[in-house]
Amino acid sequence: MRETCAAAKVEHAGFHILRHTYGSRLAMAGVPMAVIAEALGHAGERITRKHYAHLAPSYVRDAVRAGLGSLGIFAEQKLKVVA
Repeated sequence: MRETCAAAKVEHAGFHILRHTYGSRLAMAGVPMAVIAEALGHAGERITRKHYAHLAPSYVRDAVRAGLGSLGIFAEQKLKVVA
């Protein structure tokens, strides 16, 4: 690990940092929390949400919209999402 960090010209990065970066990048890419939990070997989603959900700010909004859809209130093509 030291040799790799030296070659990349970065300060020492341990496996914990690499693991957290992996989970963070998945969250920022919009990967579902259940998938990240599985990839990291977490027993459930609770700990994954605690540490990574804040990196995917649209996570709750997107999950609710996926579950409810438009409820027939809006035509899908006319629905505008404002972040």
